[in-house]
Amino acid sequence: MSQEQTHYILAYYHLTPISHPHEEVNLHKKFFLERDVTCRIYLSEQGINGQMSAIKADAEAYMNWMQKHPLFQNVKFKIHPYHENVFPRITVKYRKQLVALDADWKPSERGEHVSPEKWQDMLDSQENKILLDVRNEYEWKVGHFEGAELPACETFREFTAYADSLKEKINSKKTPVMMYCTGGIRCELYSAILKERGFEKVYQLDGGVIGYGLEQGNKHWLGKLFVFDDRMAVPISEKEPASPVIGKCHFCAIDNEQYYNCANIDCNNLFLCCPDCLKAFTGCCCLECQQGPRLRPFHEQTAHKPFRRWHHYET
Repeated sequence: MSQEQTHYILAYYHLTPISHPHEEVNLHKKFFLERDVTCRIYLSEQGINGQMSAIKADAEAYMNWMQKHPLFQNVKFKIHPYHENVFPRITVKYRKQLVALDADWKPSERGEHVSPEKWQDMLDSQENKILLDVRNEYEWKVGHFEGAELPACETFREFTAYADSLKEKINSKKTPVMMYCTGGIRCELYSAILKERGFEKVYQLDGGVIGYGLEQGNKHWLGKLFVFDDRMAVPISEKEPASPVIGKCHFCAIDNEQYYNCANIDCNNLFLCCPDCLKAFTGCCCLECQQGPRLRPFHEQTAHKPFRRWHHYET
């Protein structure tokens, strides 16, 4: 029996100049008082990047509140119903970089936004393109568009150097570059980096994979979508049968799409693992980590949730 969908999960971002981002942080925190909300929201002089979950009434109240704000009235929310909150707490912070790229970029030089419908048409018809996954390696291991270029980058910062290697690989003036990420914001930055380096035909999936799944389903998609909350990996469409499993267990290499953070908090490595291997290694990613002094408690039936800090386990 499916659980009642009592909550909404929201994903959104908006690039807009914010003169006083610390004030906006405080306004958000004040709004969330006494509300059934968990979130991870970052604000900077560049704009806002947010993921949140809330009971439906509070999620709708937040969207209405944002759309009355002169800075955020054009925010586009991607909405998924769910049965509970999916973040450990309310986190609203100022960040100098909305996305950690450590490189200068010009918002005016971003690539062309492509709607999910047009994106699907381009996948069907566009020739001599490069389909570029602008996500970290652990993200695309569990799911990606078929035929995508999958850079072996462990962090987004590494994509700056990858832009230079890509320029040596393809004709930057003639080859269409179709890029995608989870929700769209990384493509905003990275498309500007490519344009600055002389790539002329740069296209970015508007709304990211989340938006594509909501509007177009899972055509051309393999596996699941990695998300930065307690769900970890989800189908991109709830209206169609799940795509084939493409992830592999870190230990035995059988088909698997369940992610875990290493139970050794001093490691915290994110890895795919099947139930048998997870039990054998008590939630750790290697034998060495099993000997560590700070281990999350492992329970076979309810393995630890991701991204939990040590103080959640201290007694």
